[in-house]
Amino acid sequence: MTSSGGSKVIDGTALARTIRDDVALRTKSIQATYPRFQPQLAVIQAGDRPDSSTYVRMKSKAAIEAGIKFNHIKVPVESTADEIVDLVRSLNNDDKTSGVLVQLPLGDHIGAHGERQVTEAISPEKDVDGFHAYNIGHLSSRAGDPLFAPCTPAGVIRLLESTGVSLSGLHAVVLGRSDIVGSPVAALLRSKDATVTQCHSRTRNIEEIVKTADVLVAAIGKAEFVKGSWIKPGAIVIDVGINYVPDASKKSGQRLVGDVEYATASSVASYITPVPGGVGPMTVALLMENTLQAAVRQWEKSREQKVKPLKLKLLENVPSDIEIAMAQTPKPVAKLAEEIGILPDELESYGKYKAKVSLDVLDRLEHRKDGKYIVVAGITPTPLGEGKSTTTIGLAQALGAVLGRPSFACVRQPSQGPTFGIKGGAAGGGYSQVIPMDEFNLHLTGDIHAVTAANNLLAAALDARILHEATQSDKALYSRLVPSKKGKREFAPLMLKRLKKLGIDKTNPDDLTPEEINRFARLDVDKDTITWNRVLDTNDRFLRKITIGQNPTESGQERQTGFDIAVASEVMAILALTTSLQDMQARLGAMVVATSKRGEPITADDIGVSGALAVLMKDAIKPNLMQTLEGTPVFVHAGPFANIAHGNSSILADKVALKLAGTEEGDGPERVGYVLTEGGFGADMGMEKFCNIKCRTSGLKPDATVIVATTRALKMHGGGPDVTPGKPLHETYTKEDLVTLKEGSKNLVKHIQNSKKFGVKVIVAINQFASDTDAELALVREVALAGGADAAVVSNHWAKGGEGARELAEAVVAVCEGESQFKFLYDLDKSIDEKIEIICKEIYGADGIELSELARTQVDTYTKQGYGNLPICMAKTQYSFSHDPKLKGVPTGFTVPIRAVRLSAGAGFLYPLLGDMQTMPGLGTRPGFWEVGLDPESGRVVGLF
Repeated sequence: MTSSGGSKVIDGTALARTIRDDVALRTKSIQATYPRFQPQLAVIQAGDRPDSSTYVRMKSKAAIEAGIKFNHIKVPVESTADEIVDLVRSLNNDDKTSGVLVQLPLGDHIGAHGERQVTEAISPEKDVDGFHAYNIGHLSSRAGDPLFAPCTPAGVIRLLESTGVSLSGLHAVVLGRSDIVGSPVAALLRSKDATVTQCHSRTRNIEEIVKTADVLVAAIGKAEFVKGSWIKPGAIVIDVGINYVPDASKKSGQRLVGDVEYATASSVASYITPVPGGVGPMTVALLMENTLQAAVRQWEKSREQKVKPLKLKLLENVPSDIEIAMAQTPKPVAKLAEEIGILPDELESYGKYKAKVSLDVLDRLEHRKDGKYIVVAGITPTPLGEGKSTTTIGLAQALGAVLGRPSFACVRQPSQGPTFGIKGGAAGGGYSQVIPMDEFNLHLTGDIHAVTAANNLLAAALDARILHEATQSDKALYSRLVPSKKGKREFAPLMLKRLKKLGIDKTNPDDLTPEEINRFARLDVDKDTITWNRVLDTNDRFLRKITIGQNPTESGQERQTGFDIAVASEVMAILALTTSLQDMQARLGAMVVATSKRGEPITADDIGVSGALAVLMKDAIKPNLMQTLEGTPVFVHAGPFANIAHGNSSILADKVALKLAGTEEGDGPERVGYVLTEGGFGADMGMEKFCNIKCRTSGLKPDATVIVATTRALKMHGGGPDVTPGKPLHETYTKEDLVTLKEGSKNLVKHIQNSKKFGVKVIVAINQFASDTDAELALVREVALAGGADAAVVSNHWAKGGEGARELAEAVVAVCEGESQFKFLYDLDKSIDEKIEIICKEIYGADGIELSELARTQVDTYTKQGYGNLPICMAKTQYSFSHDPKLKGVPTGFTVPIRAVRLSAGAGFLYPLLGDMQTMPGLGTRPGFWEVGLDPESGRVVGLF
């Protein structure tokens, strides 16, 4: 288009429309592959100034045309700078917001300093207006690379480029030195190799300078300041000015003009921008382009595998575990969280190297397809353990630090019982550990203490209720349970739940009949049926059986009870199996602690304590984030024992990890991540319970199982001498013995066959010891593959870290291709007896089961009470497929004795006790605590492992 004066008009409106259309087209193109990709611009406006509202409406209209979601956030005009800064920071942390813009001015009470404070609070990555000091600074530096250029100056350059005239070597004059237009335009022109002269209000001889300009950019805010006579013939004129002058012919009484006298300038210039219709539309269009650019950058960043591995300093003579752990400096947990895609608001740091992760991440990433899910189990172990935790961590390091795949290990929090007992901690070992290992093994974030507090509050509440019922009349008891407050009595919410359970359809405490008051107020606990023990996170054999209530103040309510170790508490099992805060409170309330004399189950809800238990556990429900020696992420959460509980880390930790390791729609298989979750002890225990209990509750399906095997354990199962902690190994275990090894490998084959019954693929990880010979390792691999394993790999992660497990990691990636064929071993609608027998026959190889008289009574009671459809959690020795730890290898011809069956109604399973199982371990003659202490100079823990 040509002006009436002869120059060509640069149509900013048309060019802006082209830019918006291009943004919309590019957005749709990305969404065709990634449907969840959605640029979003957030604009904050203080008050409702008419001019600000007009500008916001223009941006909203342009955003809609460009396919960008627009979030208009209005705040009161009196909002302070600090309040707006807080809002800005929340938008910085919002992964749905691509760009943030604060519409200025903010109000008379917020001066220039306050406005700068607000704009500087915007993250440079979301500063689509381009005014953050980071972006302006990079724009001004020749070597700089700003994330965004300010929209108006960038629009000026695009208008100039639309003429097709090269700016290189031309003399450009910029009128104005504002931070918004003048100075950024000058910097952009210099970047295009123009020679720039910048003028301002104090510049002398402006007219003469303008006459030398090949390119003129006017941005001074003075109506028609530049006359046509000033302009060099053939110059390009970009008018940024917006000024109103009186005009009686207009309805408004004024008209809009620029800084250049258009009528006279258009007859001299070769190209000129009109006002309006020149720079103005370009500013908004470039804002849309910047928003798309921000969205693309943030989308790509969120999908990158960003974990930066920590380097290992491997020594040929491997030091002690704690020496290795102390020699490595972990990365700050906030940095690790950023690398794996956890937002700042989703992280609660506990010191520098560990943190809790909010469950909000599950809602944010709900749309993602889960990563691959692998349970790490083992063969039947020796008392020394076969390195299952070490393999889990080494494999996670190999997948994440070596192969560069998203990789998460999910492990249990270790109990202080074995930590100070014989077995030691569970942080792994050698160059495959969780760090800081002393914090991991000693209190972590206090979850076990929370479990202990909740468990013992319930125990105290139960005994107190028994006492008060024994010493008060129905009327007195009811009056204290439902007291009058300001002349009015009300039931607590949990009381309404109990009334409903009793079939009493009343909500007014004064309406209950004497008979109803009796049923409501009296639990009538049959003390012989109490199953709820107190707990302590210490191996203390002398608390296994105790007498309580001996003080005269307890009015003769003496009874025998005992302590369990804290990780055997049903509260711990609930922590591991819960799926949400609401679910946890419901499960805590459903815990059965005894049976009434009427034969009814008595729950924590009946005692009125479930809400308090949930309060004690509200922080414990959040998974704990730590890291491996190589800086890959580890979730540490929950710690139920595998021999007397279900022996798996939490469902919530697994779910969070699977989402973080998951993929967006449109991602290829190369982006899939891996979650390694550990099942305690042998596959007959931790993995069986993982499949039949944990997966039923979670709805998750494992893709494979890794079975950890050692020549040491296999030789023991082949007839080798006993392996005893603290005693030297027999030479059978330190020298080549293929005959004993081959016989013992039958134990491995049985575990492989058991795993196949769940429809999962099996990878055997042969955890290499220094004394293993090539022939022995080859034999185990050969037997494993012949026994049905999908892969069998020798791994030396203990001595070499992730690199030592590279082949194992590659095998996991290959085997996990395709969809899971997982299935359960039994249906829940089978009788309790049948389910127990299926496990004993199919997994243990037993001929059958034999229930004691007590167990038979308990089974009948649970069935009558409606608990017959729960899964089974077998409590048995970890040292044999059978109930007898002396029966090694693959025993046959045995019958499993079921001594008792206990109910965990809240956790959602029944647990039969096989043989003589203790729920409170004891300390040996020389426990591990002998070696533990503090270095007097550094204060560091020494001698832990």
